[in-house]
Amino acid sequence: MRLKLSISPCPNDTFMFHALVHGLVDCEGLEFDVGYHDIEELNRAAMAAEPDVSKISCAVLPALKRNYAMLDSGAALGRGNGPLLVKRKGFQGELKRVAVPGEYTTANALVSGLFPLIDELSPVLFSEIAEAVERGDFDGGVLIHEGRFVYERRNLELVADLGVEWERMTDLPLPLGGIVVRRELGDDVRGRVERTLRRSIEYAFANPSVSRDYVKAHARELEDDVIDKHIALFVNEFSLSLGAQGRHAIAYLTGEEP
Repeated sequence: MRLKLSISPCPNDTFMFHALVHGLVDCEGLEFDVGYHDIEELNRAAMAAEPDVSKISCAVLPALKRNYAMLDSGAALGRGNGPLLVKRKGFQGELKRVAVPGEYTTANALVSGLFPLIDELSPVLFSEIAEAVERGDFDGGVLIHEGRFVYERRNLELVADLGVEWERMTDLPLPLGGIVVRRELGDDVRGRVERTLRRSIEYAFANPSVSRDYVKAHARELEDDVIDKHIALFVNEFSLSLGAQGRHAIAYLTGEEP
């Protein structure tokens, strides 16, 4: 059975999915046609019910629940992993115009909730935000993915770590993204995808260097130290299984807390 799989090109996703994509683990008869997209593109495609399996932002999950179910494996969820709100060095005014990496991203939901006085949040491709803030197009910007590791090389300075603010407010790990599967595929296929992805992540942990060429082929920042930091921060025990704490964190973020 062939499934349309959509993930981001970022190191955490390619690291986790490498063995699955390349048939290095038992895929239980499943084959995958893989597309690589920016997180906001992933969110919008899932809202249109296009892919069979997709990475999505946790914040958009309520809008997808009719068509998709979240898997227990594959999440980007943890502590110390939050998006960073930055500004141009020397900027002294209030942050009124801020670039965010997409309307439906968890980053946008966080900055909206934590900084309600910001007047204008503008969606910008995540890889273009740092440069746009440097140019003065915006007062500030929210950096995700590799950008959070290299902003200090630019004319930018930190305003707030949104993950730190989230943890201070909730005492929960921050749920950034997860993997969803179309409900109409049924429980059997969903279970096979779940088990295959978990095997792929376990393989990645056991063989961390095997995926390096694949990861680099899709990464925007190619330095090994940046890639290693990215993977270490976003791929962890919650990626293998959300567990009760992970599910609780997602419920809190999406307003579904009982």
